[in-house]
Amino acid sequence: MTAQDIVIVGSGPAGLSAAIYASRAGLHTLVVERGAPGGKMRVTESICNYPGFPDCITGPELVRQMRRQVEKLGVSIDRFTVQSIVRDDDDYFILEGPEGRLKTRAVIIASGTGPRPLGVEGEKRLAGKGVSYCAVCDAENFRGKDVAVVGGGDSAVKEAIYLTGYARSVVVIHRRGELRATQALQEEAFANDRLSFVWHSVVEKVLGDQQVKGIAIKNVQTGAQRILPVQALVVYVGNQPLTQPVEGLVELDQNGFIITDENMCTNVPGLYAAGDVRRKMLRDIVTAVSDGALAALSAKNYITRLNTKVS
Repeated sequence: MTAQDIVIVGSGPAGLSAAIYASRAGLHTLVVERGAPGGKMRVTESICNYPGFPDCITGPELVRQMRRQVEKLGVSIDRFTVQSIVRDDDDYFILEGPEGRLKTRAVIIASGTGPRPLGVEGEKRLAGKGVSYCAVCDAENFRGKDVAVVGGGDSAVKEAIYLTGYARSVVVIHRRGELRATQALQEEAFANDRLSFVWHSVVEKVLGDQQVKGIAIKNVQTGAQRILPVQALVVYVGNQPLTQPVEGLVELDQNGFIITDENMCTNVPGLYAAGDVRRKMLRDIVTAVSDGALAALSAKNYITRLNTKVS
């Protein structure tokens, strides 16, 4: 088994940035990804806060440009699902998955986050049958239907607005009496006559046998319950970090995010985290790219120290 200098787990903006910096630093670099490259950028319709694009850029186009830069440096992005990471007696990291085993001196975890489910009856059973966690991915399936979106943050409001281009109607359900989204998004949402809002309410159950037929909601102030006859439910109530391969190996915070210092170092020498998967104040493309660069530099310094000891 040939050892890499560094394996980067995840190909979102943090992982791709790390690959660029690691390769340019002379490290033998491999990026592994369990799905399609690009992370959440791949399903983002419009990115308007990334420097250099005053007229916005689509997520898929930004992915294409970043991936092209990575591959131009000779770095491959391989399909590999990391199920566990252990350290052997020689201080190499061993990554195991259905595709086999990888051996490397350093690892950057840039696996990002996944959607947090509501955890209500019917949700899991009807996932992919009207229950969705990605409006951009599934919007075409919702054409002409009545759709409910749960959440009040930027992602929920942005995707609700997007869905109005496909659905017959879109209702946003939020447990509070006001949105948490940015002011600009709120103004756009309230001006959209195909959007409506149900305040102080939560979803208690998803109804339907083979497809979503409705949702049961409850007003958290009055306790009143009612049924909304929608054919789709899109959930945006937050994200959870994808840290399963390193649970028990690195220090996590109370929410499961990886704890790092300002240089992306975890409590395990040679193991770094970058992007949404780590504990941080702002999870966005621009901060993920910065994290990836810092993680690669830290890994380079670590490997240089190892090589100096060996020699």
